[in-house]
Amino acid sequence: MIVLGAFALVTFNFSQGSGSIGTDKSDEPSATALSAVTLSTRELDGAHPSFLYGRITTKNDITYEGRLRFGGNQEACWNHYFNGVKDENPWSSYLPVNQVKKRRKLKLFGFEFNTPTPKSDFDRPFMVRFGDIALIENNGTKVRVTLKGGTTFDLDRFEASDFDDGVRVWDQVKGMVDLEPRHIRAIKFIPTTQKEAVPHFLHGTVRTDSGDFTGYILWDQSKCLGSDEFVGTNSDATEFRLHFDMIRSIERHTPDNSVVAMINGNKIVLSGTHVFGHGNRGILIHFQRLGRVLVSWDVFERVDFSPTSSGPTYNDFPPGRPLTGKVTTSTGKSLNGRLVFDLDESETTETLDASSKGVHYTIPFGQIKSIDLSKTEKSGSQHVRLVLINGETLQLERTGDLSEKNAGILVFVQENKQPDYLMWKNIMRIDFDKSGILSSGLSN
Repeated sequence: MIVLGAFALVTFNFSQGSGSIGTDKSDEPSATALSAVTLSTRELDGAHPSFLYGRITTKNDITYEGRLRFGGNQEACWNHYFNGVKDENPWSSYLPVNQVKKRRKLKLFGFEFNTPTPKSDFDRPFMVRFGDIALIENNGTKVRVTLKGGTTFDLDRFEASDFDDGVRVWDQVKGMVDLEPRHIRAIKFIPTTQKEAVPHFLHGTVRTDSGDFTGYILWDQSKCLGSDEFVGTNSDATEFRLHFDMIRSIERHTPDNSVVAMINGNKIVLSGTHVFGHGNRGILIHFQRLGRVLVSWDVFERVDFSPTSSGPTYNDFPPGRPLTGKVTTSTGKSLNGRLVFDLDESETTETLDASSKGVHYTIPFGQIKSIDLSKTEKSGSQHVRLVLINGETLQLERTGDLSEKNAGILVFVQENKQPDYLMWKNIMRIDFDKSGILSSGLSN
């Protein structure tokens, strides 16, 4: 069983303290719930160091500065992820000629033709924590993302990304403003020391049959604050509109409904929306530094919410650096140097993505110590062994970045002018260097 509780705050005991379960069985919220609702109202406008904060410049040279939330009511914190699709893959130019000219067979009218591998085979998604980003710029057909370390990535403007969902900003002078992406020229992220509100982040322990995960939660991949509202109906078709800060726990009852336990002691079986049924997009659990996991609704069992003082701040995310380390092949050959994983990931802030038993892991490479691809039989299927820098071990399925679709690894050995290209099927082990001394200074 995989347990990641070590990466988050201590789970709160609801049988003690201010979080105790009330004995009031009426439909009215208890005093504890009412105080939480009042807190939620205050947090709407305030800027706390744990919230996204930045300066937005529009194409009309109007400037807004304040707390930010992408998609209006989605990503709100520094450990949430910004997603997009890279416009091009510069690393593909280092592929050997025989790899670039790979052909696919097309059968037409009984004849077979060789067709070039399409450009999309080298396209890659972009995913990085907001705390790792310095600047986002809208250049018309591209969205340029500059990381804290200075590395830039151009994203395809016509592919879905978090930028396309727009941004809400709480400007101290102009008030709350929703900005459409076409009007935005640049978003500069900056730290803030303002503490006008004490944020109520959703935090707790998500339980599955393959392990428990404790951290900061995005319910249905979008609800992350106590002030976020949810809607559901009971068996009498009565509609409930409540806030998450009134909830003690949610337990999956059937594939289509859930038992919601309120802070005041009431329990309600809710359904009627994707929030509490099989349409739920999954529960994201973010950890301070590890990354995140996505628990699918099929394996979700229960979540117990617990209080937390605050989330990570912008300054808690140091600048990334080039990915370096040693790659060992199946023949025992070892190469040391700068690495480009899956012909794409080249920075410690970029992520490895893979699954295990209905749980999808997204882990920054800076948190990975080694990847062992030695064949391991577990429950009749092959797994890959990951060791994290804190000693935690994960057994992940050969999915995502660990599947046979992995495009291989480039190794820039310092004394060589051109990198060595290693096919994924020939790689046995990767040991990542944490000092950064092997960096070749190459730019992507």
